[in-house]
Amino acid sequence: MPSILFVCLGNICRSPLAEGALRAEATRAGVAVVVDSAGTGDWHAGEAPDGRAQGVAARHGVDLSGLRARQVRAEDFRRFDHVIALDPQNLADLRRLAPADATAALSLLLDWVPGREGQGVVDPWFGDAAGFEVTWAEVTAAARGIVGRLGGS
Repeated sequence: MPSILFVCLGNICRSPLAEGALRAEATRAGVAVVVDSAGTGDWHAGEAPDGRAQGVAARHGVDLSGLRARQVRAEDFRRFDHVIALDPQNLADLRRLAPADATAALSLLLDWVPGREGQGVVDPWFGDAAGFEVTWAEVTAAARGIVGRLGGS
């Protein structure tokens, strides 16, 4: 079963949204996948996703309330098939953090969306709820791209 870890900075906005979107798309398509999320930083470890992230996901039928932030660990680079960063800075940080025996493929989330390769998902943290809708649209498009490549419809 393929396994995917989404990584952003604090693991309370973008990466939990990506996790929720992929879980929903995989379920819809009948594709089995292991999904988790983490942050490069540990500031929010143990916290639930930002209320605005939970709100936008809930409006789209996805419950993020059970998720808790955590920091990426060395074993994640061996445990997951794909470690997917939400923006170029997090990808650079992941490349720096990856142990020598890492087996996970590293990529950007929007690399999974045709025409969006190399782009980052904008961090909605400092904005209003409308920014979270944009983020939801981006992570959902990427989730559909991932499911499509994994063999779903």
